[in-house]
Amino acid sequence: MLMLSRNPAAAYRRVELDARIEASSAADLTRICLEEATAALGQALLALERAPDAVPRDALARAQTITLWLARSVAPEHPLHGSLVTFYGGLARQIGANFARARSEEIARVRDDLRDLLAAAG
Repeated sequence: MLMLSRNPAAAYRRVELDARIEASSAADLTRICLEEATAALGQALLALERAPDAVPRDALARAQTITLWLARSVAPEHPLHGSLVTFYGGLARQIGANFARARSEEIARVRDDLRDLLAAAG
């Protein structure tokens, strides 16, 4: 409980996210993941604006974890299975490459790729 009292906004976001996940279908879950990964990368970019020399590890780790989950959860029967696994895996690698030295332009490019996919998913 102590953790929740330190950051009430994060606790509320987590509860809202949990509720969305519980009520979602597989397609909705993918959309939620894309939204959350995009938001995490946006947070990383904001953190870099405030402190350019500090790697925003938490936000990057969240985005990478989500993209790895997406890569592993593509249904084998999906007609784009191989392409999606490669795409998500490539994004996860690009995010991971920013743990040593964060590069805003690369993080923004990954975020934009996820935004494009989210827009295409409609």
